[in-house]
Amino acid sequence: MADPQGFMTTPRRTCPRRPVPERVEDWNEVYVGQGLLPIISEQAGRCMDCGIPFCHSECPLGNLIPEWNVLVSREDWDAASDRLHATNNFPEFTGRLCPAPCETACVLAINADPITIKNVEVAIADHAWEHARVPPRPPDRLSGKTVAVVGSGPAGLAGAQQLTRAGHTVAVYERDDRIGGLLRYGIPEFKMEKVHLDLRLEQMREEGTKFRTGVAVGTDMDAARLAERYDAVIVAVGAHAPRELRVPGRELAGIHQAMEYLPLANRVQEGDLTEPPITAEGKDVVIVGGGDTGADCLGTVLRQHASSVVQLDINPQAGDERTPDQPWPTYPKVHRVSPAHEEGRELALLRGSDRYGHDVPVPGPEGDVRVYSSATLRFEGDATGHVRALHLVGVEPTERRPQPGTEWVLPAQLVLLALGFSGPERDTGLIDQLGLGLDPRGCIARDTGFATTAPGVFAAGDAGRGQSLIVWAIAEGRSVAAAVDRYLAGSTTLPMPVRPADRPLVV
Repeated sequence: MADPQGFMTTPRRTCPRRPVPERVEDWNEVYVGQGLLPIISEQAGRCMDCGIPFCHSECPLGNLIPEWNVLVSREDWDAASDRLHATNNFPEFTGRLCPAPCETACVLAINADPITIKNVEVAIADHAWEHARVPPRPPDRLSGKTVAVVGSGPAGLAGAQQLTRAGHTVAVYERDDRIGGLLRYGIPEFKMEKVHLDLRLEQMREEGTKFRTGVAVGTDMDAARLAERYDAVIVAVGAHAPRELRVPGRELAGIHQAMEYLPLANRVQEGDLTEPPITAEGKDVVIVGGGDTGADCLGTVLRQHASSVVQLDINPQAGDERTPDQPWPTYPKVHRVSPAHEEGRELALLRGSDRYGHDVPVPGPEGDVRVYSSATLRFEGDATGHVRALHLVGVEPTERRPQPGTEWVLPAQLVLLALGFSGPERDTGLIDQLGLGLDPRGCIARDTGFATTAPGVFAAGDAGRGQSLIVWAIAEGRSVAAAVDRYLAGSTTLPMPVRPADRPLVV
């Protein structure tokens, strides 16, 4: 504990964001700088000697948060990086993308502002990269065992890195043309510039991990034959099966799933395309879904200079404070304003409209592009078969029942569905070829050791857990690596921070 009174004398201060009119004209990260070291050191000094660090319990990785807070407050950046990397393979990812449940579990959050844990984390990671303090860690010897990892998202990459460092020969198979999964093509550039991903992949290559891109296991390569070639297989293909909005007019042109839209914008930033085939430029856009993916769509739509944008959320607007049924230290459902929502609000006010071009009948905060407690009845098309409007209805907040007399129409030439994901895709052939069982949610069934119904095949990340957070994916990747190492070697020294829920396999 660097300053025993720091949490009382120093107010919370987060890293500033760039001005909205500036940042919506480019695709760079929205923050002025994640590594404003004087601010970060001062904020780390707010960490109190709480006795029981509840931030640990809410972090699936078990990050040693108080330890690296103290080290940062003393400006011992190398030691802080060592403690951070002891539990997290990719802090430069989580420091940018994780919603930070650790902060809401901070003891200070009981009645004050919590530590800026997320800002401290990413500052440590960026400082380590900038000063070449993240060297490759190849194994001292090889085990002679081979592992195939199917999928190169955060779970697959974390598992691959851990197993490579343990001495196994690991190959990662990815169906896209570049490694990274949703980190590469799902997360917009303004949330995480891909240079951070590329740096970590280069480190993994130097450690010995092999990458095979453009190989769709189950389609281009028989999954069963892949399993025969390797001593163990990890399935970390994510949960890419999108939830549908089954209402009349869904077949109209101009209605797309979010993951049809977002990767195209990222491919423009990668240099593959000069213009995205699906663009919001000059269009009235409606985003159906109020979660993080919807916010990603919103930020992308604004940078493509849409004529207007509205984001629909079937849920009522949450309050600004915890409710009694969400006590500390749980992660509460409260009203949050992401950088994309901040951009939408400010641009709406600049244009002199509290709805960014539309006067909708549902009240909300001034300038907020989100409309709450609304559901889609049907889509309306024009003479060419292209969507031109959504017919909506207000819903009762608790039961989500349509409320008669609340119907209204919202014009749209582009509709983006951001309703979440229901599990791994079933039409790739991988699940059937490996003979994997599914649990009642449609995810890959596994036991408490991440083993599936197929011998030598393990499942991790969203493919087995269901749609979740990046911090859970990395934690599962580290855990499945420990399970595979034990399977191959009889024992393991690798950490297992989490285990799947203890439930029976469903075949």
